[in-house]
Amino acid sequence: MNNTNSAYNSKQRNAQPTCALCEGVLEHESWCAIRDPGASYAYQIVVDESKITPGDSLILHSLGVAWGDPIPAAH
Repeated sequence: MNNTNSAYNSKQRNAQPTCALCEGVLEHESWCAIRDPGASYAYQIVVDESKITPGDSLILHSLGVAWGDPIPAAH
């Protein structure tokens, strides 16, 4: 067994997540909104609906997305 890998795995299991979005421990996941511009845009429009483009709004509407009141954030 390679001791370097054991130490790496031990640190990975015990480390706290550094990113609240992807919970990446040592680095952001490839799909994280911090690394991926597409995921970042999707995250932004979920948080603030005014950031959606008119084209994307039309596409989502044509797919049957129903717009409603925002769900209040849990405290």
